[in-house]
Amino acid sequence: MNNIESILSFNKKFVEDKEYEAYLTDRFPDKRMVIVTCMDTRLTELLPKAMNLRNGDVKIIKNAGAIVTQPFGNIMRSILIALYELNAAEVLIIGHHKCGMTGLNPDIVLSHMTERGIEDSTIETLTNAGFNLHRWLTGFDSVRESVENSVRIVHNHPLLPPGTPVHGMIVDPETGALELVVDGYAAASEAAV
Repeated sequence: MNNIESILSFNKKFVEDKEYEAYLTDRFPDKRMVIVTCMDTRLTELLPKAMNLRNGDVKIIKNAGAIVTQPFGNIMRSILIALYELNAAEVLIIGHHKCGMTGLNPDIVLSHMTERGIEDSTIETLTNAGFNLHRWLTGFDSVRESVENSVRIVHNHPLLPPGTPVHGMIVDPETGALELVVDGYAAASEAAV
């Protein structure tokens, strides 16, 4: 049985046994927060447990490294939709120690792409079209600086509702211990003065 067959088989029983009833909620986050965090597998269950979050409490957006790099990219759009249309009122960026994006070398990623069948001509075409693959595939050196930078991009966004707290944290992917890096309440109250 392959992964998809296994998932569908499990899902059929899950629905038949009405196990979904334990997760029923609506689309509005009860704790009125939107979280941007990493897609790291260690955080899938650990982070919500470490934060005492249940289904329906928050909106969670995941990507590689919990990075907000483009003020008008998909991550920021999702944050704004959560704030304007889904009743979220705070933003929390949560990076983690030992992240795969730490020290990510774009040359190595590109070599893995060619090893897996991407033609050099495709990479050359993208480069000649002005797309900076090296910048796009570069990770970060410091998770703290990455979280601070993402918080800064969100906090300074021209479409962010005024006074919206934007927090930054780092989680330990082994213990779930959280470290506050940026207190969004302090920045929001300073902006209000």
